[in-house]
This record gives sequence, C-alpha cells and structure tokens, in this order.
Amino acid sequence: MTQVKALIKRELMAYFYSPVAYVFIVIFLLSTVGTTFFIGNFFETDQASLETFFVFHPWLFLFLIPAVGMGLWSEERNSGTIELLFTLPVTMIQAVISKFLAGWFFIGIALVLTFPIVLTVWYLGDPDNGMIFTSYLGSFLMAGAYLSITCVTSALSRNQVISFILSVIICFIMVLLGWGVFTNILSQALPVWLVDIISSFSFSSHFISINRGIVDSRDLIFFLSIIVGGLLINAVILDSKKAV
Repeated sequence: MTQVKALIKRELMAYFYSPVAYVFIVIFLLSTVGTTFFIGNFFETDQASLETFFVFHPWLFLFLIPAVGMGLWSEERNSGTIELLFTLPVTMIQAVISKFLAGWFFIGIALVLTFPIVLTVWYLGDPDNGMIFTSYLGSFLMAGAYLSITCVTSALSRNQVISFILSVIICFIMVLLGWGVFTNILSQALPVWLVDIISSFSFSSHFISINRGIVDSRDLIFFLSIIVGGLLINAVILDSKKAV
C-alpha cells in the first residue's frame, strides 16, 4: 500500500508540474460554463436545476478525458522511464491502479472546482441537493470509465495522438449506443433483444439514470465494471509488452 501511495503522489504531482494540468482545468471550467449558461440557456429555463450543467458532461469528457490520460503510458514508453518503473518493488496491477487513481483524482479536482455553479443555483432557488450529489457521483464515475479506456489505448501505442484518437472513437461509440437515433438504425438490422443488450452498454444511458437522482446498483456496477475491466486489460497489455 505504501508503494501505491507513493506512485499516486508521484503521478499526481507530475500533472501539476506540467502546464497541461492547468490548461485542462481552465478549458474544462470554461467549457462547463459555456455549455451551461450559453448553449444550455440556463437562465431561460427559469429553474433552480443543474440539469443543463450535467447533460453536456458525456460530450465534454469525450475530448477532455482522453487528453488527460493519453500520455499515462505512451509517455513512459517513449521516454524509457517505463523500464525504471518496472524495477520498483510494485506489481504490474499496482502500477496500473496508481496511475489510474492519480488521473481520476485529478479529474475529481476539476469537478470540485465547478462548485461556483452550484452556489449560483443555491442563490437563485431551492434545488434538489440529493440530485446534485448523485449527478456529481455519476459524472465522476463516468469520467473514471472514460479514463480506464484511455489507459488501455495509451498502453497500446507509444504515440499519444494515436492513443487520443482511439479513446475518443471508443468512448464516442459508447455514448452513441444509448441514443434513440442510433438504436433505431440498429433495430432495422438486428433483433430487438440484441439492440437492448447493445444499448445497455451506453455511457449516456447509465449517466442519465443517475442524473435523475436515482442511484441504481446496475448503473454503479456498469461503470465500476468498465473501470475494473479496463485496468485489467491495461495490465495484461503492459505485461505482454514487458515480456517482449
């Protein structure tokens, strides 16, 4: 556990030693403000609700999360420091978990920094605080799922740009799976039961469910399964490359 904590601290500090962290946070905050108050027409809804704030998160994360995670393993392999990492007294899965948790915690910091929007809603009316809490929880879990996929693509390629593109494509597909237009297209070629199964893997569907203030165990299990599965695949890929 001590080694894991040390690795998490090392990775987290690496974010803030680089201007990338600050650029990400600024872009994320500006994006959330822009989509909430301008594209989402927050004031025109005349409701003390953060629905317009959270509804854009699957699309904002689609580009911002891969930008955070694309260099987690690609940069290590390019710089040659991955060999040094493997010489440390940590297992492969500990190294994978440490890097993921550091990135996830960093994203969590960015989410916490959006608290002025919550203060704005509190000032304007009497929002459902339980729904706000569950929406933040859903957003954090969804961000973790995005990041776990990016960890896999980062382990697959030395090129950060390739990792970014692959993770955006995969996450984009995972978001589209829950869209009515997409499911209607699938239903024309596939049985309804199969379309339902495919749709159940949608990020947006599970996020919207939590966003309504209902914390269903199926939604929690879905996001946690994606995270755990992604980390296991990440470890297997790195272990295979280490053996080569």
